[in-house]
Amino acid sequence: MASYELDVRRMLCPMPVIKTQQRVKSLVAGDILTIYATDPGARHDLPAWTRMYGHKIISIEENELEIMIQLEVVDV
Repeated sequence: MASYELDVRRMLCPMPVIKTQQRVKSLVAGDILTIYATDPGARHDLPAWTRMYGHKIISIEENELEIMIQLEVVDV
């Protein structure tokens, strides 16, 4: 298991989901990806994408500047 980060700050829908999907393709099951986004839509879009593809949300944290979503790659 390894940990990775993806910065999609200042990108608007659908780019955070597209960039996440591209990054996950290079990971293996058990890897953790932390995504940093500023698009408010990412709060809902990324968890929905994660559920559709069978990955697991570990945590979602928000502050006034950004959203941080951690997911575990289950299968790629």
